[in-house]
Amino acid sequence: MSQTDQFQTAPQPIFRSLALPPEALAGVRTRRILAVAIDFVVVSVIAFVLWLVLLVATLGLSLVLLPPLFPFVAFFYNGLTVSGWRMATPGMQLMDLEIRRTDGTRVPFLYAAVHAVLFYVSWMFPPILLVSLLADDKRCLHDMLAGVVVTRRVRNFA
Repeated sequence: MSQTDQFQTAPQPIFRSLALPPEALAGVRTRRILAVAIDFVVVSVIAFVLWLVLLVATLGLSLVLLPPLFPFVAFFYNGLTVSGWRMATPGMQLMDLEIRRTDGTRVPFLYAAVHAVLFYVSWMFPPILLVSLLADDKRCLHDMLAGVVVTRRVRNFA
């Protein structure tokens, strides 16, 4: 093989699309919206309880630290639950969804946490969420950047 042949391979796509069966992606967008609503409530409750405990434990002195509490809780909530053995947040579990890396493996904590950060950043620019309508595998831009895919929890994907 000559050096010129070496560089004439087809370019690799930046965002690899998975070959998933249609039932793996059926209703994913709607279920994700409902899962986000459920998770938002759960994170809000956890953040409020933590805020209350810190407020009482420090006799009000922790009020200086409390404004970034919600993002801190959301970061670890998503990172720990998505990288766990169920591969989903509690809201996703209720909606029968799971997150995997694009190669089909479990999502490590750092990927899951980065995915959460990118998700919350995408809320600042809502039109970015419309990318999901153009993607064949119904992935949002933050899914593509984090290298993950959200699918239905169907057991018999061939």
